[in-house]
Amino acid sequence: MRRIKYLISRYFHDVLIAVEAIMANKLKSFLTALGIMFGVAAVISMLAIGRGAQQEVLEQIKLVGVNNIIVTPSDIAIDGSGEGGAGENTERFSPGLTLLDAESIREAIPTVSRVSPVVSINYHAILGGKSYPVVLEGVSPAYFDLLNIEIARGDVFSESQAESGKPVAVIGDNIRNRFFNTEDPLGKYIKCGETWVQVIGVIERRDFTASASDELGISSTDNKIIVPVKTMLRRFKDRARINPEVLEEVARGGGGNGDENQEVEEQGDQLDKIIVQIEETEMLSASANVIKRMLLRRHSNIYDFEVTVPELLLKQQQKTNDIFNIVLGAIASISLIVGGIGIMNIMLASVWERIREIGTRQAIGASRKDIVVQFLSESTLISVTGGMIGVVLGVVLAHVIHVMADIETIVTLFSVVVAFGVSATVGIVFGYLPAKRAAGQDPVESLRH
Repeated sequence: MRRIKYLISRYFHDVLIAVEAIMANKLKSFLTALGIMFGVAAVISMLAIGRGAQQEVLEQIKLVGVNNIIVTPSDIAIDGSGEGGAGENTERFSPGLTLLDAESIREAIPTVSRVSPVVSINYHAILGGKSYPVVLEGVSPAYFDLLNIEIARGDVFSESQAESGKPVAVIGDNIRNRFFNTEDPLGKYIKCGETWVQVIGVIERRDFTASASDELGISSTDNKIIVPVKTMLRRFKDRARINPEVLEEVARGGGGNGDENQEVEEQGDQLDKIIVQIEETEMLSASANVIKRMLLRRHSNIYDFEVTVPELLLKQQQKTNDIFNIVLGAIASISLIVGGIGIMNIMLASVWERIREIGTRQAIGASRKDIVVQFLSESTLISVTGGMIGVVLGVVLAHVIHVMADIETIVTLFSVVVAFGVSATVGIVFGYLPAKRAAGQDPVESLRH
């Protein structure tokens, strides 16, 4: 402790001289610190963009669920037999994506923990004379766990309700605000089309990343009315079901009403997607291949479906973002190095300009350590002050980027500490050479200038 007090009292005067020199040359000191300011601001804003991108990927993984595989219908059917061409494709029949496919995946593949078929239809919900456009979605009870959907009030429908096709529903937050703003929605009924469904649960509102919808086909639950999938197929619409009258008309000759023929042609996939959850992440790729082969056999060797693994795609995207962020951080750090070189150049010039001052201090008893501390303190103070201003600029710049470019930016304490620490280090490292040169001056020669 005594040693520390001695060092403080010994070199405190040298630091005061450095502060006086900075205040006497405010403009020059400010211009010297500019490189550090912009360097720190660039590092903080770039790290904020990188952290924001990482957070967005994590939110998207939460939206699509962990260890999930998504099977969707394909617009183009491809012959998967390895024989023949497009001509053979027309001779085969595939029922499309059906509820039986989902049940087969659940029963036959041991690595599967949960499965939910999904059927989505745009509808109008009606209550008390108010009509509101909604997305009516038929799913299994596992759907809520698959996509990490939290229930704010009530509960999800049970397996028995789902199997029997009960007219029960779980509604999104926008539906609750629209129809039940002043009352408890649980137990109330909403009319969808010609069918009344009873509300048994309300989904908790959550932030939604729009890019997840564009890239992965995930949508917000806030505007949805979710019912059991068998309720959807029995009470609302089953795209795999063909009207008997239309089928009889086609069987008689295929002529008749053109609209009827069009209705038959539009019969296709019963489901919009199947979401499959795998028990272990390591089994994702292998399970996706097994699902693909199973569906190919069930669909008469026709690739009329697509199997995607969102988590692997998002992790690859995250890896790409990490590399990009490292490059951005490296580029931003170059400006700190340039700022440090600027400090060194200015301090070297300052040594030559103040050579008589150095000689006078040495003549009245200042040691070489005193001269080193004086000039090193000056360069460090300039750098630290520039770093503090740069931190403020970096936070402001990150906010401006978020507002103007609609890019998620997150400023963390780590990025601030790193940027500020690097700025102080730059002042010490690049200020040492000028300080050493100043201390190495011959007092007699210095006084002659």
